[in-house]
Amino acid sequence: MSSEKGKESGEGSSSRSATQPSRYESQKRRDWNTFGQYLKNQRPPVPLSHCTFNHVLDFLRYLDQFGKTKVHLQGCGFFGQPEPPGPCTCPLRQAWGSLDALIGRLRAAYEENGGLPESNPFASGAIRVYLREVRDSQAKARGIPYKKKKKKRNPMKNAADEAAASSFPMQSS
Repeated sequence: MSSEKGKESGEGSSSRSATQPSRYESQKRRDWNTFGQYLKNQRPPVPLSHCTFNHVLDFLRYLDQFGKTKVHLQGCGFFGQPEPPGPCTCPLRQAWGSLDALIGRLRAAYEENGGLPESNPFASGAIRVYLREVRDSQAKARGIPYKKKKKKRNPMKNAADEAAASSFPMQSS
């Protein structure tokens, strides 16, 4: 009897997840709608078909005003200090990681909404350059260099590969 109950609750949760979008999908839809609204509010309004990487860059700069990350300016006494001892008047900005994730979601949403990959303004090299500059400037302002995470190697897989390679000696021609 308890096994049937488990099956029923398992079925209910799987059907619920099929009807509710994932957190990522929900956020992507919200971001897409926000960007669409931003374009409509431009004077004159910009149709999505005329959207360029410049509109995307303007949107990212516009979002900075809602940021929560303190980014010290070069003239600030706390510039380059990871944990400043007191408050300052430096601006709050969007964190690089948030912008990077946002661009990833908008890039996917653009293509899901009928945009062609080769004309995707979110995939432009100018956007990647902008994000790199934001990342580097924020890392400098905090005094913590950005280090790309290295992929972890699977020691079990490497040992298995080496074992397989040694059991099959190469033939000389």
